[in-house]
Amino acid sequence: MEPESKPELKRAIGPKLLLFFVVGDILGTGIYALTGDVAARIGGALWVPFLAAFVVAFLTAFSYLELVGKYPGAGGAALFTHKAFGVQFLTFMVTFTVMSSGVTSAASAAKAFGDTYLKQFATLPLWLVAFVFVVGLALINFRGVGESVKANVVLTFIELGGLMIIIVAGLWAIGSGQGDASRLVEVDTSDTGVLLSITAATSLAFFAMVGFEDSVNMAEETKDPVKIFPRAMLVGMGIAAAVYVLVAIVSSMLVPARELAAAKSGALLHVLQVSAPGFPLQLFGAIGLLAVINSALINMLMASRLLYGMANERILPNFFGTVHPTRRTPWVSILFTSVIAYILVISVDLSVLGGTTALLLLAVFTLVNVAVLVLRKDKVEHRHFRAPTWAPILGIGLCGFLATPLSGRPASQFLIAGILLGIGVLLWFVNYLVVGRINFNPEHVGKE
Repeated sequence: MEPESKPELKRAIGPKLLLFFVVGDILGTGIYALTGDVAARIGGALWVPFLAAFVVAFLTAFSYLELVGKYPGAGGAALFTHKAFGVQFLTFMVTFTVMSSGVTSAASAAKAFGDTYLKQFATLPLWLVAFVFVVGLALINFRGVGESVKANVVLTFIELGGLMIIIVAGLWAIGSGQGDASRLVEVDTSDTGVLLSITAATSLAFFAMVGFEDSVNMAEETKDPVKIFPRAMLVGMGIAAAVYVLVAIVSSMLVPARELAAAKSGALLHVLQVSAPGFPLQLFGAIGLLAVINSALINMLMASRLLYGMANERILPNFFGTVHPTRRTPWVSILFTSVIAYILVISVDLSVLGGTTALLLLAVFTLVNVAVLVLRKDKVEHRHFRAPTWAPILGIGLCGFLATPLSGRPASQFLIAGILLGIGVLLWFVNYLVVGRINFNPEHVGKE
């Protein structure tokens, strides 16, 4: 008797929903929390690093599009790396790196939540706010969250609406005679040269462009992914980049870079105060709270499920795969990732958390760009998107460069990333000594 076939996921996502998913996944903590820190590194030419980050992300998007077109039933950097190289430990490290980036990204959101947007309503100690925030995310995660793309559309409109308030109010103020356009070409070279100032700012601004790669995980639930993915991803990234550049331009014209830098994660609130003094800051504060909560929840869900999946594949100690008997959620993995996130929130600066997230993902993107070239030898029967060869080659160079100290990235980011990945290596070897040979199938990772 033939085994009963598993039902396939419902292909319910059309081009419009996919477009909103891409835009919504990119918008969030990066622009809402790190504008001031980027200004501190570049000066008045704030738009340059956001545009440069878009170019780097855009090149890598071509590689993701080719890979998801060739393998539309599977997604994720770990699986693409595994298909290209077949090295178990490398596949594990890519998966653990993505998991770590989720934790650092969620910690960035928690920091912005407590240090900036909550202060529009109440001022409380960061350790207490961080504890409540992280525990709250963990409880939602523990209870079980059914991800809905339609709900993502609502949150995308809210996040986009907040940024449009900044743009419209800023353009109105500029049209009324406020602002100084000469600031748009000012690059702070007090500590470094022009090129290093730009690359250092870009290495941080890249955090604002990440998220587009998550859409490949929706391939199995997308109608005709080979056809609609390229347009949806590239247009979505273009929309997000245009919004970011406009926000950067009005911010720089209306507020001197040193004031944006001094405001740190509250830079956009300061821009709104200058451009529209009568606008209720609590309304924008509420939008900011929703933006960072949404970013944090998505990332903590992803991180805990990856850890759970790796335990199920027996490449991490099996207690990480423990599922609660009634809630059916991986409570040990949720607890572990939540503890790490809380420690990071109370001990690491926001710009370091954001920069570390970008560093981890830039390393992953470098490997994805290599993988797409290696997998050119793997032919498939169906037609699919093919990236121009120069795109992954440039992506390898730019992503690789931005992930090195040569880009002006501070040592603290490498330290945090090294500690997180060191934990992963330690867990791998401990488990290897217990179970012996490890066979890692990344297709199963993250699936309950």
